[in-house]
Amino acid sequence: MSRWLVLHARSRQVPASLAAAVVGTGLLGLSAQPGGDPRAAAFAAALGVAAVAVGLGGHDRDLDRTAAFGWPPRRAAHLVLGAALVGLLLSAVGLVADPVAPAAVVLRDVVGLGGLAALGACLFGSNAAWSPPVCWAGLTLVVPPGEDWVERLLAWPVQPAGTPSATVIACVLGGAGLVAYSAFGCRR
Repeated sequence: MSRWLVLHARSRQVPASLAAAVVGTGLLGLSAQPGGDPRAAAFAAALGVAAVAVGLGGHDRDLDRTAAFGWPPRRAAHLVLGAALVGLLLSAVGLVADPVAPAAVVLRDVVGLGGLAALGACLFGSNAAWSPPVCWAGLTLVVPPGEDWVERLLAWPVQPAGTPSATVIACVLGGAGLVAYSAFGCRR
């Protein structure tokens, strides 16, 4: 079991993804403003999720498809553990420096942006799976959260904690990404 886990982690580039997630989220988290800036939290979550998204596909997709076991539970576990790692990293920054954002905002952003990364892996492959969460987080830097429903939908990662529409969007994106990636895996 442990040998399989080590080989799986190496084929999914987990060590490099882990290092990139730790360095990226740590630097962005430590540079956060006192009181928390939701834009910095969204971008830090997107950066951590992007680092994890690179490992959503293996080196040899044909070999993955011929395995004697089912991939959906393993894909789901990989995605959930990666998102949990990013959430823990962003929460741990709050122990060392000022919190990046309230824990509810960090959790919501990681779930929604992680779902976007999983959808990106299904649609574009693992090499470009990082682009949807990073682009959406970048979009929130340009589109301010306003009163218009379109602006609220586009800027869901920077909405305050407890905003129902932002939470629903994050849960829908997270659930859709988890189901799609678990069922279909990465695009060839």
